[in-house]
Amino acid sequence: MDWKGRSVLLTGASRGLGEALALELGRAGARLALVAREERALSRVVRTVREAGGEAHTIPGDVASADAAARIAGVATALVGPIEVVIHNASSLGPVPLRPLAETDDASFEEALATNLRGPFRLSRALVGPMALRGGGLVVHVTSDAATTPYPGWGAYGASKAALEQLGRIWDAELACSGVRFLNVDPGEMDTRMHRDAMPDADPSTLARPEDVARRLVQTLAGSLPPAGAVPEARP
Repeated sequence: MDWKGRSVLLTGASRGLGEALALELGRAGARLALVAREERALSRVVRTVREAGGEAHTIPGDVASADAAARIAGVATALVGPIEVVIHNASSLGPVPLRPLAETDDASFEEALATNLRGPFRLSRALVGPMALRGGGLVVHVTSDAATTPYPGWGAYGASKAALEQLGRIWDAELACSGVRFLNVDPGEMDTRMHRDAMPDADPSTLARPEDVARRLVQTLAGSLPPAGAVPEARP
């Protein structure tokens, strides 16, 4: 299976891994609906994808907003057709500089939950019904080893990513007979602005390049794409 003609909704697409995924998916022939809060940066990514011969469209928006999911889902479907793949890549660290939970204020903790957990939940809920009716779909949660390892100072981020991973497992179990799959993917540490915000003293030479990670992810995820027009057998 390949990405040519596949309709993909990607959040957090204006920089870092999201930008790299958009460029790689565009080269692979996917039809992209790209979401991010930073409209100018998002438009730059879309131009780059189009200049390389790909198809991409901007959907400025904040997945953390309670009323964003229905609008994003509707606009994306209108732009690229019924969504076959969703990649939840948008993330928030919570408080920066990172700090212990005892020093984390409510607003910062809520911000991490809203972006990393509630946003993906709402957007998936808006899209999995149509996917199930068509007999298949793929939803990807971009997560982190902070979901399973208790790193001091990463409390808001780690707790929200741990919940995101469990959310994906529950979605996958509940939709097992529909052909809609949920995958949790940890891309590892990368040389991105988010990583610099979290660990400003880290040596960039020890970190992966987002472009390299995106290339591997796109190749790996191709094996999980739903069969076009087919109704897959139920998984045990």
